Amino acid sequence: MTALTLSTAGAATLRADAVVVGVAKGAKGPVVAPGAEAVDKAFGGKLAAVLETLGATGAEGEATKVPAPAGLKAPVVLAVGLGAVPDKTDAGDAGDGEYAEETLRRAAGVAARVLAGVKKAAFALPVTAAEDVQAIGEGALLGAYAFTAFQAVPKDAKGPLGEATLLGAKPRDKAHKAAAERAVAVAEEINRARDLVNTPPNELNPASFAAVATAAGKEHGVKVQVLDEKALAKGGFGGILGVGVGSEAPPRLVKLSYTHSKAEKSLAFVGKGITYDSGGISLKPAGHNETMKCDMAGAAAVFAAVVTAARLGLRVNVTGWLALAENMPSGSATRPGDVLRMYSGKTVEVLNTDAEGRLVLADALAKASEETPDAIVDVATLTGAMMMALGSRTFGIMSNDDAFRTELHEIAEEVGEPSWPMPLPADLRKGMDSPTADIANMGERMGGGLVAGLFLKEFVGEGITWAHLDIAGPAFNEAGPFGYTPKGGTGSAIRTLVRLAERTADGDLG
Repeated sequence: MTALTLSTAGAATLRADAVVVGVAKGAKGPVVAPGAEAVDKAFGGKLAAVLETLGATGAEGEATKVPAPAGLKAPVVLAVGLGAVPDKTDAGDAGDGEYAEETLRRAAGVAARVLAGVKKAAFALPVTAAEDVQAIGEGALLGAYAFTAFQAVPKDAKGPLGEATLLGAKPRDKAHKAAAERAVAVAEEINRARDLVNTPPNELNPASFAAVATAAGKEHGVKVQVLDEKALAKGGFGGILGVGVGSEAPPRLVKLSYTHSKAEKSLAFVGKGITYDSGGISLKPAGHNETMKCDMAGAAAVFAAVVTAARLGLRVNVTGWLALAENMPSGSATRPGDVLRMYSGKTVEVLNTDAEGRLVLADALAKASEETPDAIVDVATLTGAMMMALGSRTFGIMSNDDAFRTELHEIAEEVGEPSWPMPLPADLRKGMDSPTADIANMGERMGGGLVAGLFLKEFVGEGITWAHLDIAGPAFNEAGPFGYTPKGGTGSAIRTLVRLAERTADGDLG
């Protein structure tokens, strides 16, 4: 992984292969952002004019390379767009003329992608606080990500950026040092989750996923318990077993426990982990199977969040539940019309075996509820309906507590993960009534994402605050890379979960 270092050296004097500067979109043309004063001086104060001549506007996502003039130790200057110059009277996220953290994170990600193969790059982006150090560090490390594990000859032979040195950050400043360390921990675990999502399903099944979690637990002091198919049967986990029964790779329920001796609050995260989703007997149509290795992205997010909490030593107890199964059609597979007896004791009529994620989550939610945490959050690539509603970059948030839903939305926006609060209309519940069982796993077609949320709500323990994140859209990027987001697995919702854990540890939850 790309190394992250801090330096008090000047942008003109640090020896590097490239120096990264920010350029904003001003009213009269591009404007060089703070942090690049020494670089601009080397251009005789004409850097903005040079960039404009080359077609740069300062728009977000732009990247313009310029040969460095005499006076700079780096041979190349890379200018990355920051978008509009922040208004000094703006009281929003950018505040007092400062650039928003997400703006810096995305710009650093663009730079890291453009500088693939470069050994060392100096980032001379605006730094006014430790939060900026964290954002730039995260952006650089996430933007440098590449998944090449299954390429005999890497398609990009250059490899990732070797080292990102943040200028304007103070290595001896406790806040700056902690921000950099946090950026490394968060980015490394997000990239590990991306690897899991990108791993082909013939290599990643419930058992091998559980093995990865077990190894990581030993490394970072997280207790891991794995329930195999025999333990699941003995425990009465009919939902997880019902989904996994058609596969030769049997299901698993993995519990990860991070505890802090001084914790006063506890959180439970529950993740959907369908390592491959064929749809089961209700087989998916052609063209909808190719990316279904990503249907375990919720479990990957939960796994990464718990490990990150442990690495950061957060003063909160965090338990992760990974509901892992492979949904395959076979002679032993669950059929439409079958009735499953869930861990909670409720029975579910399976009307569509491709609505399987809610079945494994239901068992895990019921199990997590037994420990009565202060809040439960489940994460899942659950419904195509949510993608229809919110597109491919925004996840939906549903909850049995309006204040908690609002708080999660605010947290997600704070860390740069687009989200939107969604309702749980009571009138949609009737559509899941079953003449045979307590509830059916399907309801009305319209509002399908909300119906799924209502189904999950049925399995949350009474009185427990709960939220559901449907990350079907942003979990897997089928388009080209942008900002610090690569093609393929993205690590969606991890930063939201981690920030929730941090707020809870600080006593700021609810």
